Amino acid sequence: MPTITVEGKGSFQVPAGKRLVNALEDECGTDQLHACGGVARCTTCRVEFVAGEPAAMTQAEKDVLAAKGVTTPGVRLSCQIACDGDMTVRLISRFEGSGRKDSGHRCADEIQPSPA
Repeated sequence: MPTITVEGKGSFQVPAGKRLVNALEDECGTDQLHACGGVARCTTCRVEFVAGEPAAMTQAEKDVLAAKGVTTPGVRLSCQIACDGDMTVRLISRFEGSGRKDSGHRCADEIQPSPA
């Protein structure tokens, strides 16, 4: 089982292959935003990798980060990442203080759209 370390929160064991956005909520107990429901459209699920950033990136993630002008190294969409190794992340898009009515509806278990 991979270990996800969330800065300021702790380290948590998560099921291998689980979507990072869901692991951040379920196992790590964070208030990670995901307004579009995890389909790589809004960038509200952004995290910053401190360590263990996956080398692979879905085409949907590449496209939306480029369209939104997100160019900061290590900033990725947690809805497009599977927990396949140990990672350390900094939460940069949380429900608290966002002014939104909720963090977004539950993301599906599988990465959507299908990774390309």
